[in-house]
Amino acid sequence: MDRSLQARIRESAKAEDGIKAITLDRVRALASEFGISPREVELTALEIHILPRRYLRSLGTVGWEGQIKLLRSTVAVVGLGGLGGNVVEGLARMGVGRLIVVDGDVFVDHNLNRQVLSAEDDLGLLKAEVARARVAQINAAVEVIVHPEEATRENLPRLLEGAEVVVDALDRLPSRLMLQEVAQKLGIPMVHGAIAGYFGQVMTIFPGDEGLRALYGGGSVPQQGIEVQLGCPAATPMMVASWQVQEVLKILLGRGQLLRHKMLFMDAEAGTAEFLEIGS
Repeated sequence: MDRSLQARIRESAKAEDGIKAITLDRVRALASEFGISPREVELTALEIHILPRRYLRSLGTVGWEGQIKLLRSTVAVVGLGGLGGNVVEGLARMGVGRLIVVDGDVFVDHNLNRQVLSAEDDLGLLKAEVARARVAQINAAVEVIVHPEEATRENLPRLLEGAEVVVDALDRLPSRLMLQEVAQKLGIPMVHGAIAGYFGQVMTIFPGDEGLRALYGGGSVPQQGIEVQLGCPAATPMMVASWQVQEVLKILLGRGQLLRHKMLFMDAEAGTAEFLEIGS
């Protein structure tokens, strides 16, 4: 560990709520001064118990070691639409240090009602590239590895290399099942989410779990489900993606009860949420 960097961080730290913290401006300045990434400055600060101020409101939940773990973690998000955009936003704000984003699509106008990464000026741009730019605006300590291509059985082992968790933010049932199959072969847990109208579901699937096959069986499945008729309003992907982010954090931090072997089913119209036992 660079002792001169430690010393400069200590000089920059100020007490706040009983915690020594360093501001974003000082993190940026030290990264430039030492020719390193903001993430390296943040990790060095955390290791000497000085908190990057951006994480002040997360500390009570994740703790010191937890924030270090998040900054050293890699998560893949496959699909950057309504679900994936919100997941990327949440993980970046929590300080997950490396995000692998996979999507070959561009933004079109009917994405604007729900896809948080989309804006009128972004129509026609690759979702994966917009995701990288958005994360850079939110948290420069987060590295984004961009794969602007459609996920396939053949390329997923390469695209998911290094991922500790993969988030299913896809919108086609065959693709979801394919992602689960590949993730299981690679030994990577997958956090599934799906939406339709006011309805949403979330489930965490570890290697060896039946997961989505317990829902859809072992045969062929249609491309899409009831979401074709019910549509995808703005709030539903926010609701589901929030749960997906929490599941990812619990996996990375090794705490909390996961939605494993069960599915959280939410009905926002009726104001209900229930757990369904899934597989074993």
